[in-house]
Amino acid sequence: MKYNPNIHHRRSIRLKGYNYSQAGWYFVTICTQHHECLFGNIAQGEMNLNDAGRMVKNGIWN
Repeated sequence: MKYNPNIHHRRSIRLKGYNYSQAGWYFVTICTQHHECLFGNIAQGEMNLNDAGRMVKNGIWN
């Protein structure tokens, strides 16, 4: 679908004037379809990561 400003009303959540290309820490939220536990499970209040969860935690994207 081609962008149509009369239909698509997305607002940027970026901080005005902030240089996002500079080095720094960023928070990333990963949402899974139907809230599936794809990255591990929670037992006794602690997150137990599986292989996929460890890859995300360690930043292994490839």
